[in-house]
Amino acid sequence: MSTPVSLPHQPVLYQEVINALMPRSPGKYVDATVGAGGHAWGILEASSPEGQLLGLDRDPQALALASQRLSVFSGRYTLIQAAYDTLLTQLQVVGWESVNGILFDLGVSSMQLDQAERGFSFFQEGPLDMRFDPADTLTAADLVNTLSENALADLIWRYGEERYARRIARAIVQNRPLSTTRELAEVIRRAVGRYSQEIHPATRTFQALRIAVNRELERLEVALPQAVTALAPGGRLAVIAFHSLEDRIVKQFFRRESTQCLCPPQQPQCTCGHQATLREITRRPITPQEEEIRANPRARSARLRVAEKIPPGMSIA
Repeated sequence: MSTPVSLPHQPVLYQEVINALMPRSPGKYVDATVGAGGHAWGILEASSPEGQLLGLDRDPQALALASQRLSVFSGRYTLIQAAYDTLLTQLQVVGWESVNGILFDLGVSSMQLDQAERGFSFFQEGPLDMRFDPADTLTAADLVNTLSENALADLIWRYGEERYARRIARAIVQNRPLSTTRELAEVIRRAVGRYSQEIHPATRTFQALRIAVNRELERLEVALPQAVTALAPGGRLAVIAFHSLEDRIVKQFFRRESTQCLCPPQQPQCTCGHQATLREITRRPITPQEEEIRANPRARSARLRVAEKIPPGMSIA
């Protein structure tokens, strides 16, 4: 067995992902959020000796680490700096018509949170950046300092599900300009007042800003249908979500694509023409074991959903 390079990123639900995708040689697999290569290493190891992997990520720092980590599998992987909503385009680049498994590990990684200069964490002083791809132009500072109070409140509510969104937005506007993570976190703390020690009052606002900066939900809605198109029959799609917004998108997509007809139940005859493309492997999400949460507390909110592509015309029981 190969020994992976020791790197800072701890992949969440590692064994559960490998069990779900069932990598085998000579299969072809996509890690659409390759990060530092933790899950990718497991996929390549399990699909030895001839399995191939395409790794995508918007973060060039993550890709550099993944390249280092996966070097033991030289010749069996390709890494591309790209967003997962360009999945079909990237498959054309490498000349793959279909694949046997696809993984999405959504959200921000521990590695990114620990880099103060990236601006993802309010526990460290850093610029209000939050871009996965440093080449993108929009930053969290742009949103914080230019949106109207109403637009800012709507963003915090929509992407953060923050009950104090209007109060927080008002405080931000009153204290602008803001340029650092701790400045923003302190403004939010004062606006919210008393709060539970289990979750920092800035958590949901920072989540909302990060999602908006990187267009995470919009990209996910585009990427999921592309993943189904890319899968060969019997291929599996595994998605790890970390909050209810993205998990809801995945759940609803899996339910819709595993349903043969979308017409109202009272309608006597199907007129929608919809055919199921997936079979849900996990009706309920897989969550981390207590042992993993103790070793990596950030894993506590992870939820893994898995579906399998079915042949055209196959009915779902």
